[in-house]
Amino acid sequence: MKTESISVDVQYQSGFGNEFATEAVPGALPVGQNAPQQHPLGLYTEQFSGTPFTSPRATNRRTWTYRIRPSVTHRPYEEIDSRLIRSGPFTEVPTTPNQLRWDPLPIPKEKTDFVDGIVTLGGNGDPAMQVGVAIHLYAFNTSMKDRFFYSADGELLIVPQLGRLRFHTELGILDVAPGEICVIPRGVLFRVEQHDDESSRGYICENYGLSFRLPELGAIGANGLANARDFEIPVAAFEDREGEFRITAKFMGRLWSASIDHSPLNVVAWHGNYAPYKYDLARFNCINTVSFDHPDPSIYTVLSAPSAIPGTANCDFAIFPPRWMVAEHTFRPPWFHRNLMNEFMGLVFGAYDGKAEGFVAGGASLHNCMAGHGPDAETYARASNAELKPQYLENTLAFMFETQLVVRPTEFAMKTKILQHEYFECWQGLKKYFAASNGVNPPANRKPAHSTPK
Repeated sequence: MKTESISVDVQYQSGFGNEFATEAVPGALPVGQNAPQQHPLGLYTEQFSGTPFTSPRATNRRTWTYRIRPSVTHRPYEEIDSRLIRSGPFTEVPTTPNQLRWDPLPIPKEKTDFVDGIVTLGGNGDPAMQVGVAIHLYAFNTSMKDRFFYSADGELLIVPQLGRLRFHTELGILDVAPGEICVIPRGVLFRVEQHDDESSRGYICENYGLSFRLPELGAIGANGLANARDFEIPVAAFEDREGEFRITAKFMGRLWSASIDHSPLNVVAWHGNYAPYKYDLARFNCINTVSFDHPDPSIYTVLSAPSAIPGTANCDFAIFPPRWMVAEHTFRPPWFHRNLMNEFMGLVFGAYDGKAEGFVAGGASLHNCMAGHGPDAETYARASNAELKPQYLENTLAFMFETQLVVRPTEFAMKTKILQHEYFECWQGLKKYFAASNGVNPPANRKPAHSTPK
């Protein structure tokens, strides 16, 4: 027998990492203490910790939940087929130093839900060591009703590219559309519904390491980039349903399934700072040059998950949104570069200013440690001769997962039909312009390095 869930309007609280307090039923949230001997509404008290008990106060994450039944009331887990989900250590195939690019993942024709629609492209580190990331794509066409999922291996940063999603989580409901992101902390149970039966596709960064946080602003000052008040956290919402349900857990790189006779999304009230959140990427306040030269892409960092090495992220999440380009006597698109860090890029919509073609919405590229990359030949020729008047880059949203460790592609990533084997050719048309016999331009013919525009 199943009973209907309580209908709740989707509402949010504001802030990043705040101490939140919310109750779906008046009186469900104890006042002045965490664990009363008897809850006045008959709820169970359960603490949910995202950091060690002794973690410093500034980074300590935990939430107290008040739920209809505690999370332990499920049958034993049994391993199930992980399909195309992979986890570290990623050793299926040798890791190539080549630049890689993929077309969008096709929408499946058979009924597929969010979990079954996850495909791993690569990753690094190991969830057992709580270091590294897994990079997944997803494509699905069926909502989850009686199936719930959580990852004990890492928090999930989800970037929708196609289709609006509703995440029903233990701690409330999040509506997330392309152009927005959401982060589901490690261990939080959820199910995913589609809006209007739309086909859905997107990207997931499964962060095995320390949780994402806002980057330090340094010389930028107190404001800019992603402002804390623009992050939205759900209010308490619960399901009081009984029947036959399944929980799918990702634990140590494998999928496990357990039956449960009620919905585990039964938290009636909660308080704390360990909770899922969403963020509208259109609210990102870009910081960029107003004089010359392209700054490092770290100015586009939305969230950063630190590693044990100061200044070195386990994973940075950066975006390249609509923005003004005003730099003078400067090659404006990203320059050619080789990095210690490793860059996985995706495109939510529009065109990316560093690539004239081939990098399409829903697609992806990977440039690992010391792999040369940059604008393609067409983009280089155009940008080298462009009139440098102020230009607004509109209708574009690309993003990057930049990781400390080399992203090691999976066997699927290297053998799938969506791999663009001809990707390297986009740079083969770069011409030689150097001619030493022309000599150095005499100073009288040089343009001043910092001339005032007329």
